[in-house]
Amino acid sequence: MKRSINIKGTLLDLTTPQVMGILNVTPDSFSDGGKYNTVDDAVRAAFKMAAAGASIIDVGGYSSRPGAAEVSLQEEIDRVSPVIEQLIKKVDAFISIDTFRSEVAQAAVQAGAHMVNDISAGDDDTNMLKTVAQIGVPYIAMHKQGIPSTMQHNPRYEDVVNEVYDYLDRKIKQCKEAGIDDVIIDPGFGFGKTLEHNYTLLRELSQLHALGVPILVGVSRKSMIYRLLESTPTDALNGTTFLHAFALQAGAGILRVHDVKEAVECVSLYEALKA
Repeated sequence: MKRSINIKGTLLDLTTPQVMGILNVTPDSFSDGGKYNTVDDAVRAAFKMAAAGASIIDVGGYSSRPGAAEVSLQEEIDRVSPVIEQLIKKVDAFISIDTFRSEVAQAAVQAGAHMVNDISAGDDDTNMLKTVAQIGVPYIAMHKQGIPSTMQHNPRYEDVVNEVYDYLDRKIKQCKEAGIDDVIIDPGFGFGKTLEHNYTLLRELSQLHALGVPILVGVSRKSMIYRLLESTPTDALNGTTFLHAFALQAGAGILRVHDVKEAVECVSLYEALKA
């Protein structure tokens, strides 16, 4: 299985799992919406994440939570590009753009972003794979069922593990055919999946290694944790850390997180046990 990705000539080694810090420059993301509404606030937050050990900062300008407001193409670009331009100058980390729009991906990479994180794996923009191939950056392809506004309305699978596997297998092939050299897969916890689907998928996460590419896991403070525990996103850090440890044991190469320090500590403890 591939254990590194080429980021503009620099190899990021995933033999030791990496932590991706979430930086939502949106007013309405489910956990941190509205916290980083200015460029300076966003840069300060990213600097703290990098100092805590995040090797990647994932910048998003369009919330994917159910019921989130729609954002125009230009507004999304205007939210993320100035932040990325400053992060490149001031923060020692790779920068990812979290978007399903090819125009935003292209603008973000022009501003300095190093990779593209697409919750739709190219399904919501037929130009995405071609664009990513042209700009020559790694690509994170996520599985989701439906669209964010309605994806949690009665999601159905015959076999969630096999269906997610087959979908990601097709996407990897499409990415390679388009000319994308470095592909990372994300099973898409919480995106068109019930609690049972999510936990079945996490329990069988190691099956995705047969696809031969790195796996990103994003469970941080999600409803699969706080609904099961009958709490809130604010109180979901302990549950998040436990699921991070489980995902690492199953071979996750990247953890996408809100709480960088705790995730980095989790990786360090996992590595000590593995040694």
